[in-house]
Amino acid sequence: MFSSVAHLARANPFNAPHLQLVYDGLAGPSSSPAGPPGPPRRSRTLAAAAVEEEYSCDYGSGRFFILCGIGGIISCGTTHTALVPLDLVKCRMQVDPQKYKGIFNGFSVTLKEDGVRGLAKGWAPTFIGYSMQGLCKFGFYEVFKVLYSNMLGEENTYLWRTSLYLAASASAEFFADIALAPMEAAKVRIQTQPGYANTLRDAAPKMYKEEGLNAFYKGVAPLWMRQIPYTMMKFACFERTVEALYKFVVPKPRSECTKGEQLVVTFVAGYIAGVFCAIVSHPADSVVSVLNKEKGSTATQVLQRLGFKGVWKGLFARIIMIGTLTALQWFIYDSVKVYFRLPRPPPPEMPESLKKKLGLTD
Repeated sequence: MFSSVAHLARANPFNAPHLQLVYDGLAGPSSSPAGPPGPPRRSRTLAAAAVEEEYSCDYGSGRFFILCGIGGIISCGTTHTALVPLDLVKCRMQVDPQKYKGIFNGFSVTLKEDGVRGLAKGWAPTFIGYSMQGLCKFGFYEVFKVLYSNMLGEENTYLWRTSLYLAASASAEFFADIALAPMEAAKVRIQTQPGYANTLRDAAPKMYKEEGLNAFYKGVAPLWMRQIPYTMMKFACFERTVEALYKFVVPKPRSECTKGEQLVVTFVAGYIAGVFCAIVSHPADSVVSVLNKEKGSTATQVLQRLGFKGVWKGLFARIIMIGTLTALQWFIYDSVKVYFRLPRPPPPEMPESLKKKLGLTD
């Protein structure tokens, strides 16, 4: 599969930077009209050195997808685990709003009842589950982006790039949630049912004995409701925000930015995307939290019981959590790409063939 994808990827508009040589003053003498000399031009050698980089693999190769998946494991597994205390309080606010009246009150009650160690409840299923989710989310996103791009062709890929990001991320998240569901169910039981179990080792056998495999997968449909819109927003909003930042905010082209400067842009775009992700996915997140706590309930029953106001409980905590989480995930994922020397194409530019069709070039 990966070899066929790699073959298709070579024609992908995301494969290589579109270098604006004329704009940079690097075109040959025959490409510009005669006239008074302009400002000093950078040498061709220096310009080439600035944009050419020796990568560890080709864009769209099997190694590229595997290393992207490893980046997803690192970015999702570590960040979700680090935010377990906030996630625990948020879940308890959703399932018992009378007891946990707000984020600060939630922390206070949890510390009083369970101590500091209580804030780490559910860390093991969180780390395992979200590592597997990150593997599928980021790894498959890169796979589907290449596949769908080659189905569309170069020009349509540029024109429909937002739809491409949405479709690729939704496809990836479909599989990512199947990997996440068992650990998410165990995590919610540990965090929201006092006395049920304190560790994954205790919770998993108990859940299986009570409800069988259904205990681990009954929340997969609500997970799709929560995570697919979340991931579509996460990737599409991030990609377009990066594009806008380089176009309107960053005072120099991406090719002239250092890797550190590029990672700062990644972090900012990630946080902006994270705020929108939290809002879009919060109602479904509330349903998942209650559903995994209760036996025999369905998503429809939980939604009817919570009502419109109930599904928005804990939104402020989730915005803080998801905004920070998304920014850190993109920052770590991009840093892993830098560390492994993976191709990191810039935001796509309009193909020359499309410019000619639109009369934007001679």
